[in-house]
Amino acid sequence: MSDGNQIVPLAPANSYQRSDEEYATIQHKALRQKRSGKCFFYSLALIVILSAIILVFAIIVKPRTPRVKLSSVAVEHLSYGNNPIPSFNMTLAAEVSVKNSNFVRFKFENTSSSALYKGMVVGEAKLRSGRVGARKTRRMNIVVKIRSSGSLSEAKNLSSDINSGMLKMNNYAKLKGDVRLFGIVKNRTAVMSCGMNLNLSSRSIQDLECS
Repeated sequence: MSDGNQIVPLAPANSYQRSDEEYATIQHKALRQKRSGKCFFYSLALIVILSAIILVFAIIVKPRTPRVKLSSVAVEHLSYGNNPIPSFNMTLAAEVSVKNSNFVRFKFENTSSSALYKGMVVGEAKLRSGRVGARKTRRMNIVVKIRSSGSLSEAKNLSSDINSGMLKMNNYAKLKGDVRLFGIVKNRTAVMSCGMNLNLSSRSIQDLECS
């Protein structure tokens, strides 16, 4: 009977406090993990959206092909005649301009500029590789030495052209390069095709037109 009336000691009050602290800690960790998960999800979603926007923008906004032309041409050391055969020799000092209308730079490779008379190459000049900044124009000076060949001397109307004092010539060049839009490389080829008339008597270029 005495055992039934025995008093059981109460649990220490601080045991409930410890349980509350552990529960609060668990809740805090869970909340922090939940927030971290949300931040990761939002960051990943933002990266995907930005990548999609950049890709669509790169596809829709097509880079423009830069324009290449002869800005000016000066004639130096000109000689010509019909005896014993029709011929002409000269040096052209020209300025080539490359206009880049894109909002990114244009980088081009080594190439050459060719001078032609009636479709036959009579002179060439090297154009070194380089780059043109966004919305910029780059100017390069070249020297083209022109020499008529034996086969050219037999070309139709060469003698009459020399007698008329006017030679119609062309200048051609092809610049292969690329533009980079948001890391995406777009190849572009800029073509220069210029026609001009050489006045033999005044030793000057007239009617210079580039397309």
